[in-house]
Amino acid sequence: MTLASPPHRAPAWAMRRWFAFCLIFATPALAQTPAERAAALDRMMTALKTAPSPEVAAPIEQQIMQRLIEAGSPAVTLLMSRGLRELQADDHQDAIEDFTDAITLDPNLAEAYHQRAKARYAAGDIQGAIADIEQTLRHEPRDFAALRTLAAIAEARKDWKSAYAAWQKLLDIDPKTPDGDEHLKDLKRRALGDET
Repeated sequence: MTLASPPHRAPAWAMRRWFAFCLIFATPALAQTPAERAAALDRMMTALKTAPSPEVAAPIEQQIMQRLIEAGSPAVTLLMSRGLRELQADDHQDAIEDFTDAITLDPNLAEAYHQRAKARYAAGDIQGAIADIEQTLRHEPRDFAALRTLAAIAEARKDWKSAYAAWQKLLDIDPKTPDGDEHLKDLKRRALGDET
């Protein structure tokens, strides 16, 4: 008796979409209501803004980022986690696809746009990255990490005025960003010719 040959394997994108589709119908774990999640995020943002030092601010930043990444359904969170792993492994195209799938499932998830912006920028799509950051900030204007990414993109393009504007907004949300004030002064000098 001979063994049958294995079935033809579906393309990776089809498997991802199928897996995400299956997870949509998985029983979700008990979670906070949207109002409770928003209130918790507001509290963390207030704590970040009033943190007395970068050492106190750093773990609050991480908690906020984790909260933003995991703000979607279990299926969306899975896609975000996988996209982040792919982004870390420089697998930019697969990361873009996973973040796009997350956005398709939850078009209001700000951090999905930000992470896709990072993947697009790494893949050389600067305009796509900027458009995604604009979407991020439309959905969550306090996303300090997206502002940091926007400032970095502007700096790489020597667009000092845009970098300065983004960094000002960043420091308004996260005043204890490491070396934030020194960097702001440098960007101000480059943008406005102000040596003070």
